[in-house]
Amino acid sequence: MTRSDEPHPVPDDDDALLAECRVETFRAGGPGGQHQNTTESGVRIVHLPTGVRATARDERSQHRNRALALERLRARLEERFRRDKPRIPTKPTRASRERRLEEKRRRGEAKRLRKPPKPDE
Repeated sequence: MTRSDEPHPVPDDDDALLAECRVETFRAGGPGGQHQNTTESGVRIVHLPTGVRATARDERSQHRNRALALERLRARLEERFRRDKPRIPTKPTRASRERRLEEKRRRGEAKRLRKPPKPDE
């Protein structure tokens, strides 16, 4: 089993994705009564190339849980291999720089006026 962080294309087809995975079933347990406690309706899908896993035990049906686990696995794989756009650094505009400096001057003047006057004034 190889696990890598290299981009691995996520197949669009569910059957192609399942061919790259190991599907395990287990008893779901928890609330849901006798049916859930006696049948193996929980599904765990492990993507073998990456080691990413998804589990579903929400429904009483194994088929619905398999579909849910497949959706969750696809979402995790797409999130894992999503590339962020590179940030393009920008400079502030001349007008915004002048506005900021003018505001600093006004604020400094207001602070200077709060001080008590010097004895020689």
